[in-house]
Amino acid sequence: MNPLPWTKLSRWYESQCNGEWEHSWGVCIDTLDNPGWRLRIDLDETPLFDVAFHRESVEGGDDEPWYTCWRTASTWEAACSPDMLEGVVDIFLEWVNQH
Repeated sequence: MNPLPWTKLSRWYESQCNGEWEHSWGVCIDTLDNPGWRLRIDLDETPLFDVAFHRESVEGGDDEPWYTCWRTASTWEAACSPDMLEGVVDIFLEWVNQH
């Protein structure tokens, strides 16, 4: 696993922490039962809160990589196959870098 996306995600998280933000919001990585990963990143009180994100998806077949990334009112979220967690973190970081 390439540590760079994790380092960048960690730095993004740290840059949001101001003594207040981290008490209410953050980053959550969980597992899915199909199997896969679920990533939720809170955007409240961040520069990305009002930035649009267009849903991005790749449907995989049996044993093929898949993911979907979307934006809610206050979060950036992704669900993906077990081998795509790093990829969806990269998608989030690319969006961050564009804004």
